[in-house]
Amino acid sequence: MSTETNVQTVKDFFAAVGRGDRDNLRALVAEDIEWIIPGEGWPLAGTHIGHAGLEDLLQKASKEMEITSPEPPEFLAQGDRVMVVGFAKGKVKATNSTFEDHFVFAITLRNGRLTNIREYVDTQALARASEMDASPRP
Repeated sequence: MSTETNVQTVKDFFAAVGRGDRDNLRALVAEDIEWIIPGEGWPLAGTHIGHAGLEDLLQKASKEMEITSPEPPEFLAQGDRVMVVGFAKGKVKATNSTFEDHFVFAITLRNGRLTNIREYVDTQALARASEMDASPRP
């Protein structure tokens, strides 16, 4: 696939996530998709594998958090790799605590489908917002 096609596929993926369009998401990712979110101390961290792992992650994300102010991300691509760089504001529903998140997604595609996502987020900000006592720290 061309670099432009890969970028469009990733844009379509993010649009489908935003709409909650599970059918389109499954069509855009490989059956053995691997989505890795490093970190500890917050519910979305871990390795999520396959369509079932993707579905579980997205259900947890919609249950746990609300994105209140996403900004259009930047897409950088070379070959079968697409980097997505962006910023979003949101809140953790259980604590009603807000967060600001600068993120990078490193995405690999094969045959027009996403096969690997490594999501780098501000895990400290998200973990703090997830704590029941999320008071500011010095």
